[in-house]
Amino acid sequence: MMIWSGLLLLSCLHRVAAWEHTDDDLMSFKTLPDVKAVKFDIEHLDRDRAAPGYWFVSPYLHIAPDGPTSVFEPFQIGPHIYDQDGRLVWTGSLMFDNHNVFDFRGISSFGNETHISLIQQYTFDDTHRGYGLVMNPNFEVIRKVPLRKDLGLFDIHEFNVLKSGETAVVTTYTTDEISLADFGRPTEQTHLEVGGFAELDLTTAQVLHEWKSYNQVPLAETVHYSKWSPAEGDPGWDYVHINSVDKNNAGDYLLSMRFTNTIYLVSGADGRIMWRLGGQHNGDFQQDFIFSKQHDAKFLYSEGTHHIISLLNNASDEEFSEEDISSALIIDIETGTTPMTAKVLRRYNRPDGDLTRLRGNAQVLPNKNMFVCWSKGGYISEFTENGELAMSARFTSPRYSNYRAYKYEFTGRPTIPPDMVASVHGTDETNLLTTIWVSWNGATEVDTWKFYARKTQFDQPVFIGNVTKQDFESEFIARGYLDWITAEAVDRDGNVLGVSNVHRTDFPDWTAVGWMGYSGELPKPQDPSMLYPNGDGVADEKASEQNSVSSPDGTAKAEVIKATQLLSKAQAAVRSIGGLFALVLLLAMMATIMVGFMLIRGWRVRFYQRLRLEDGLPEEETRLRRSEDD
Repeated sequence: MMIWSGLLLLSCLHRVAAWEHTDDDLMSFKTLPDVKAVKFDIEHLDRDRAAPGYWFVSPYLHIAPDGPTSVFEPFQIGPHIYDQDGRLVWTGSLMFDNHNVFDFRGISSFGNETHISLIQQYTFDDTHRGYGLVMNPNFEVIRKVPLRKDLGLFDIHEFNVLKSGETAVVTTYTTDEISLADFGRPTEQTHLEVGGFAELDLTTAQVLHEWKSYNQVPLAETVHYSKWSPAEGDPGWDYVHINSVDKNNAGDYLLSMRFTNTIYLVSGADGRIMWRLGGQHNGDFQQDFIFSKQHDAKFLYSEGTHHIISLLNNASDEEFSEEDISSALIIDIETGTTPMTAKVLRRYNRPDGDLTRLRGNAQVLPNKNMFVCWSKGGYISEFTENGELAMSARFTSPRYSNYRAYKYEFTGRPTIPPDMVASVHGTDETNLLTTIWVSWNGATEVDTWKFYARKTQFDQPVFIGNVTKQDFESEFIARGYLDWITAEAVDRDGNVLGVSNVHRTDFPDWTAVGWMGYSGELPKPQDPSMLYPNGDGVADEKASEQNSVSSPDGTAKAEVIKATQLLSKAQAAVRSIGGLFALVLLLAMMATIMVGFMLIRGWRVRFYQRLRLEDGLPEEETRLRRSEDD
């Protein structure tokens, strides 16, 4: 009965562990302990045909800004850069204090190097109203552009730095109160959310050009409201929902309005709508395709009457769908013919056959590949020019989404020093090991990490080894108890890129971990010049297991290193178990021990009761008699 109860208890514990929230879908780092970056699940189908570059993503939990909380939350949202294997390159979560960031992308408008632009979302209480930011490759803000107050909060849809590098176009939302006479209700009024755009000077934030949809786009063009829809208070009907804006060399503006299913070309000279593509009234073009609830319309080519544009055809919203699958489209537009024509040059269907009901974007890469963000779950895809799928990836965690994702070649050169942590462990003088972790947030050129230690802070550094950089965070294990450690970042040509601050080595409670030293004293940092007399450190990552100890018993010590690594991982796993699970497990173990003790004790009592002594003599006399017989 007790055995079955124990098994039932263990089964319940297993279920509790399964239900318990974990962070297995997030990355964690010794050097950035407060950061929990999202992981990717990636499928490479044709790696050689994928374009070079890094992924620019900005995961979020809630699209609206969160209010303050007294609960500790790890840094997990905001702008992030990953390589094509899903390895973290840069997290901006710390820089932006775990707040939402949108339209995070690379830009080539500032000199010869790729810079970064993004939208810093307004706060929940409008303490700040949002900004467009431009950062250099050192991750330093060089432009911070607010929006004129009468144009509303800085909208999260678009911050498009134009080719000149002097201006950017942004989407705007303002509220007006209008009559519903256009819907045959002249005695009624409603608040109306008016979609528009503005072109901003990046240096002065001056509004150089602005445009609003009201009086340009009639109410009858909306597919989101009908003439029977009830009037609304502030902010009102979001009747067009503008979500992208671009500008061509002629000075005209390309707009995407989701709730009219229409792409508009607006004159930069007088603000009139020059043409409409799509819409419930079929627009101004002869076309043999449809699109709806679209996002991210951009010029790929625009000269005279000929234009080529790209967009994401969502084909659906939260309630309805016009097609069975979302797709990215490249569309050829000719306005010099009668009738004007539009045709699809390329269509890239969502690989899983599903619909992107909200958000997303499509980016044509320099090699003509198409990079698409399908938004929910961070789902992204890269297609070759002819439509073959080269890569597909999504966040490991379903909790996060991403509005837009981009891919760019980028060189990151942070000005802050690398982050480093060191700790020592061992049970006696013969197996002391110092483990070092190092990372450099945003650095893309690091090939190798070199490590140095000192006897005291005033001594010269002694080279103790190096390791090839393989991931965001690198780990190195050196023999001995080393202190006053620095890490040096080196590129593939041997140039030193940066050096960490000097770090002291963390040490455990030696008594608690079972220190068994021969001298009777607790361990102290050792002189690295004695351990590495010629600066003969570990040469590479593999040597950390085989050559980190030069004595004849190096193989045995290599096994100690492996065992220590496994022990550290086991301890980390144990620490990750929730408190409730650990408590219940402890109680179950205690109960099992008690039951086992009682069962054994009872068995032993019965055994002694059944044991027959010789001739009924007491046990002591029996032992004496056997001795005499011998």
